[in-house]
Amino acid sequence: MAEAYIVEALRTAGGRRGGALREWHPADLGAAVLDALVGRSGIDPAAVEDVIAGCVSQVGEQSFHIGRNMVMASDLPDSVPAVSIDRQCGSSQQALHFAAQAVMSGTQDVVIAAGVESMTRVPMGTPVILPMQAGIGIGPWPQSIKGRYGVDQFSQFTGAEMMAQIYGFVREELDQFALDSHRKAAAAADNGAFKREIVTLDGLDKEGGPCHHDRDEGIRADASLAGLAELKTIAPDGMITAGNASQVCDGASGVLVVSERALKDHGLTPIARIDNLTVTAGDPVIMLQEPIPATRRALERSGRKLDEIDLYEVNEAFAPVPLAWLKEIDADPERLNVNGGAIALGHPLGASGTKLMATLVHALRARGKRYGLQTMCEGGGIANVTIVEAL
Repeated sequence: MAEAYIVEALRTAGGRRGGALREWHPADLGAAVLDALVGRSGIDPAAVEDVIAGCVSQVGEQSFHIGRNMVMASDLPDSVPAVSIDRQCGSSQQALHFAAQAVMSGTQDVVIAAGVESMTRVPMGTPVILPMQAGIGIGPWPQSIKGRYGVDQFSQFTGAEMMAQIYGFVREELDQFALDSHRKAAAAADNGAFKREIVTLDGLDKEGGPCHHDRDEGIRADASLAGLAELKTIAPDGMITAGNASQVCDGASGVLVVSERALKDHGLTPIARIDNLTVTAGDPVIMLQEPIPATRRALERSGRKLDEIDLYEVNEAFAPVPLAWLKEIDADPERLNVNGGAIALGHPLGASGTKLMATLVHALRARGKRYGLQTMCEGGGIANVTIVEAL
């Protein structure tokens, strides 16, 4: 089978809700990353054969085909097609999988996988809330599904609490993991670790004045265990708080994926090679546990041992997710989310997949490491796993 290579992997710095990116329309936000991918790689924009864009809340400003709107807002020619996909939090990671599969099959040679989510302008849950408020329909789950699983709704917050209980975590462990995420992210930002992967944008400061947005706004360098302990839990008797869960975030990201032929034809230099693509599904009620069996399958299918994997990116949707993954996979915590994760950097839903890939690839190269593994828990009990080889 043909190989698929990553030539460029970029992201915007995360914007807090109502923060520096509050005036950016999602289509423009995504377009900025598309333009940066083409510009930094030096490829002819007309050579791009498809744009696969992940987005979760495809309503309002993110409706009417956000992928195509990103292309129309960019410098890419009208000849470049696009598609918008939703695999919940793994949307742009799945976009990367589709892009790699197109290249590996020989169907296409140059594909951009991207993602965008403005959680300020299109709040999480909007696609469900607005129709319900308007009296349209009964929501996404018919009685057949509710009856089958014995629930009235499927909640990621419930799933996170269930995971914490299943694996015997206590609140202090979750808060300590959150604190470590902020400390690692702050150190990475201060040391310039994100400089290569971030696309600088014109943003707005708190007073509404212009600013250069090139640092993730969610990082709290002054975070402390005492401060995290003061936060109220989401459920009255639970352990999950706003402090040990991922942050609401505005952002976009993207990866340029090409074939070996495209490398030669366009004089491109690859920065990574796709080694394995895996997706699995399991319990939709717990929902967040699936990265564990998905990782096991990915390692089995790739023929690689865990000790061959130099760095892991496990999305920090909630602290119990990566903690349970570490415990079950028996992985080295020193290799996990080495530059912090979504608890500190933010989780822009549909953009998080290629966002994490940008961070993973550049972290591998900066450290002179070879293999990286990325996994993401997703709504409905699904998980994607991607293994890459840095070049």
